Parts: sequence; structure tokens; C-alpha cells
Amino acid sequence: VSPDPTTPHGYIIRTALLDIVDIFEVNRKECARLLLEYPKWNLAGTFKPKPGAPVTVEPVPGKDWQLESTVIETIDLSHEKTVLGAYMTLPEPSKKSIYYISLITELCKLSPSTIGPAVGKSIRKLYTSLSDGLDVESARRFAEWFAVHMSNFGFAWVWKEWVPDLSLPVQHPRRAFMRRAVEFEIRLAYHERIMKTLPESMQAPDAYTIPGRAPGPAYEYEDPSNPHHDAAQSVLNLFRGRAKAEDVIAHLDTLKGSLESAEDGSNVDSTIRSIVVQSLLHIGSRSFSHFLNAVERYLVLLRNLASGGTSTSGPASPEAKADILTAAASFWKHNRQMVGIVFDKLMQYQIVDPTDVVAWTFLNGVTVGQLAELGKPMNLSAFEWDLLRGALDKANGRVTSARRKVATLKKEDDDARARVKARADETMEVDPEPKDDEVPKEAPMDNPALNTALKALSSLTKEQKAALSRTLEGFVASLAPASTDPHANPHARTVITEEAWENRANWDRDEWNAWETWGWYRQFCRVYAPYLRSYSTTLYTISFSKFDHAKDPAADLLKLIWNVATGQES
Repeated sequence: VSPDPTTPHGYIIRTALLDIVDIFEVNRKECARLLLEYPKWNLAGTFKPKPGAPVTVEPVPGKDWQLESTVIETIDLSHEKTVLGAYMTLPEPSKKSIYYISLITELCKLSPSTIGPAVGKSIRKLYTSLSDGLDVESARRFAEWFAVHMSNFGFAWVWKEWVPDLSLPVQHPRRAFMRRAVEFEIRLAYHERIMKTLPESMQAPDAYTIPGRAPGPAYEYEDPSNPHHDAAQSVLNLFRGRAKAEDVIAHLDTLKGSLESAEDGSNVDSTIRSIVVQSLLHIGSRSFSHFLNAVERYLVLLRNLASGGTSTSGPASPEAKADILTAAASFWKHNRQMVGIVFDKLMQYQIVDPTDVVAWTFLNGVTVGQLAELGKPMNLSAFEWDLLRGALDKANGRVTSARRKVATLKKEDDDARARVKARADETMEVDPEPKDDEVPKEAPMDNPALNTALKALSSLTKEQKAALSRTLEGFVASLAPASTDPHANPHARTVITEEAWENRANWDRDEWNAWETWGWYRQFCRVYAPYLRSYSTTLYTISFSKFDHAKDPAADLLKLIWNVATGQES
């Protein structure tokens, strides 16, 4: 159907198609048209004619390929004998993912009768490969593409083809894909609309394919039976009345005293943080702008809470920041997209740090979402990876911006010094000695703006290093856990053997959890290799030195992946 890319003919054709895709990124519609007209620039008979089209030249034996399948596979399919297509390129595609997705949509619109079947074939082929070790990042992109593509064509898909797979373990890649794709579809439409497209067996709660309720907030203190309902209502009323932050802080001090006298051994500070954060999010849950306005109005309050207090701000408290993240995740536990958005804004306003989000994700990420009720060992799914990626990108982005600012200020400082020196050279007299008041003054050695920028860069670099280090430690603790770890996955060390992989048909949820976590560790090392190399010695010492004299296959694989990513092994 499509040319073998390992042959000269297949290599030339696929390279030419990819060149068209890359060059015409600025105009996806023109790109789609040129891709479908590609046979015009090949020898007659290279591609099969379209159904119903007059046959002027008989197809060349061995080269009568189907254009549509070749184009789609070049864009988004991987084959056993080829590298991943443009969209599935790891660690990241050369263009934005939405470009490839929209390009496929345009191709379908231009030639639905020929491209449509090719897309359907690609979807089924990728879905089948989920059981055969398709990379976790490729599977995530597959779910993303599937959902967006379905949204452009009425969410019409033959879901009943996949109903038999509901008998697989709940964390099997195929079931995880269905769950992820449906979650994306709901974001692009609404819960009831997507529910109607699914077979009845997939709608059942124990199918774990679609949530039983629409995504929305879950205000813990709304129920009058909650012991803290009255306290939360008093805080909520202050927020609704747009009270000043100082007034809210004063009220919290009073509230803390009353709770301390009434509580029996519980953490009052954690309770107050939960009440404040959830009440504030409740006020901002109507829209994204409401949320931003609420956060910006009470930044002082939130930063005080993050420091571990209410009335005064102090040094950062990891426990307090973890409480804030937990409260936010609990409020949006039925909408994981909003969890990521809220975490991003909390980092943007420097209420929490990227390291706090990383630490929280490894400890609490599995408590959010449809599978939280199952309460199994710690693992990383695509949702937890999205949180980690958001935190790491935030830390890396801040360092990049700070470096640019330092470079700009240094250039300005050098230019200023050069101008002063040039003026001095122009006014310098050769014979007479200059008077004291005529000696040209050098540019001041101290540049306050540059010094401030350098200090900020130093601080942000430490934050970046801490975030990368905490992420690496989290993966090591998950994949090579200590025997005393109460949350260890017992299969983290066993799924990496060839024998275990051949027996994957008998795997249960914990095995697939461990396998997926290994996949996200590989993606972490691939994506952030340029940053990891900068701190490779320090990070290795912190996370891997304890395994230097131990015989541990999991530790050996962790170090091998690390060494390849950091360029120490090929």
C-alpha cells in the first residue's frame, strides 16, 4: 500500500513528502493540496489512480502504492521498519502538534473518500500497537490527535470495535487510551454529548472509560453536614464581598483560635489553608477570568498561607505549599485540566515553586481523577506527566528568560562603557597634562540592574536544579524503591525483564502502572537531556551513587537510560 522507507524509492518519496510538510507549515491548506497532487511530479504509474479516475498508465509492478496511505503514514504513523513519522517524532516533533493534526483534517476535507479510510486504518493500527509497547509519549499524542480529529467530524467513531478490550486490566494501554481520548473529547465538547457517542457498556461506572458526572468543581465545604461548613461560609462571604486581604487575614486569626479550641488533634493550619484555597477557587470557578481576578486580589493572603501562617509572611513552608496544592487538586478533582491550569498559575504568581509541584505530583498525583478510588501503588500516568512537564518547563523557562535579560543588560553595559571610552579618546589632549576636573570619568563599575539580574539568575538556576533533582529522585524512588517504602510498586523491578514482557498478556494493573512509569522516565531523560547535562555530575551523585555497589537490575536500567540521555553512553 505504501513504499518501504528502507528502500531507495521509499526513502525518496517519504523525504519529499516530509519536505512539503515542513516547508508549507505556514499554510496547512496549501500543504494539503500539494500533498494530494504529489503524483503529478512522479513517474506515471508510481501511485494507484483514485477510484473512478481514468487509467492512462498501468501501475508499475511493485510500485503501485496508494498515495493517501503513504501521506498519512508519513505524518503520523510508525512502522516496525521505519523511524517514527513527523508527528510521532521523539522526544518532540519539529513543528507544533496542532499543525500535523490540522493538516490531517484538511486532507480529509479535500478528499474524504480516499483520506478518510487511510486515517481510519492508521487509527486502528496505532490502537493495536498500544499492546505491543508503543511509547507512552506516542500514545499520549495519539489520544490527543484522535480526540481533536473526532471533534472535527462529529465525534463519529465505531467505539463498539473496542468494547471487548474492557475486559483488559484497567490500566492496560488500550483502556488508558480510551479513557484519555474521552477526557480530551469532553474538553472539546461537553460530557453529555460524548456520553451519547459511547456504547452502553462503556458508559458503566466500572468501565472506567467516561466519568459518571460532568467535569466541574467539588467544593468540599458546601455540604451543611461538613463540620467546617460554617467556618468556610464565613470566609466565602468575605470573598464574595470583596473584602480586603487584611480583613480576611484578621478573620482567619480569629477563626484559627476558635478551631483550635474545638478541634481534637487535627491540624488546624491545614484545615484553614484548605478552607481558604477552596473558597477562593469556588469564587473563581465561574470562568477563567474570575479565577485570575480572585487570585490576584488575594495574592498577599495566599503568599502568607504558603509561608505557613495567616497574619504574617515568612520563609516558605513546604508543608503549607503542599496543603495549598492538595486543596486545589481536591476542588478540581473532577476536572484534571483545571488542576494543571491552577498549578501553573500558582507557580506563575510564585505562591508555590516548581519543586513543590514536582514533589506533590509524586506523592499525591494518583489521588486525582477517575481511578483515584482504586488506591493502588504510586505510578505516573499521562496526567501526572503533564503536571511534571508543566513544573519543569516553568523552571527552565524562567532560567532562559533570566539569561536573556542578563545578556541584554551586559550588552547595554558594555555599550555604555564603550561610548564613555570613545568620548574620552576624542577629548584627550596630547601635549599638556589634563587638569583634574578635565579627566574623563569611566563608566561606573557598579550596575544595579545587572547585579539584580545576576542574582535573580543565580536563584532561578538553583530552583531549576532543585526541580530536576526532585524529579529524578521521584523516578528513582518509584522504579527502584527501597524495601521499606510503603507505597512501592512490587512490580517496578520485574516488568523490565524480557521474560516479563513476553508474559504481558497476564499483567494486571500494577504491572502496567510500573511499565508506564518506566516510559515516562525515558521521556523525562529524552526531553530534558540538554538541561540534565548541565548538572549531570551532581544529579548522578544525589540519585544514583547509592546504587554504585549494588546488584539491582532496576538501578542498572535507570543509570543506562540516564547515561544515554546525558551523552555518557551511546
